[in-house]
Amino acid sequence: MKISLESPNQPDVRQLIQELDDYQIPLYPAESHHGVDIGVLEQPNVLFGVVRNEAGVAVACGAIVLEADYGELKRMYTSPAQRGQGLARRLLAFLEGAAQARGCHAFALETGYLQTEAITLYQRCGYSLCGPFGDYLEDPNSVFMRKTILSASL
Repeated sequence: MKISLESPNQPDVRQLIQELDDYQIPLYPAESHHGVDIGVLEQPNVLFGVVRNEAGVAVACGAIVLEADYGELKRMYTSPAQRGQGLARRLLAFLEGAAQARGCHAFALETGYLQTEAITLYQRCGYSLCGPFGDYLEDPNSVFMRKTILSASL
């Protein structure tokens, strides 16, 4: 499997994002959906990672939106047939590393409370629960998490 920064505006990547939407939209009310579209994901402050299998097909994706004080994790998704191989963990580490290379050492995310596998992954990768951040408001359907990685120069 190969992980690289790519454009989200590719047919196989758009398909992954559509699969994520198809999974999440029925789970939560509209006001609890905080996904971003392709236009946002193509902005210069976004690092968009794609995992491709040996055939070159996108099987996982995710993004970090670089804000002034932190990077927000968005659109993390692994195709169901590819789960259980550690791809999400590797993709998350790749994205965090790419963000650190750009001077970002604090990360935040919002996910749904029903996505227990994602919450467990983030906790295992050093994220801890926190309150809303940025423009988010308290939402019983949301779980907010943060992580800070100290710079090697500190």
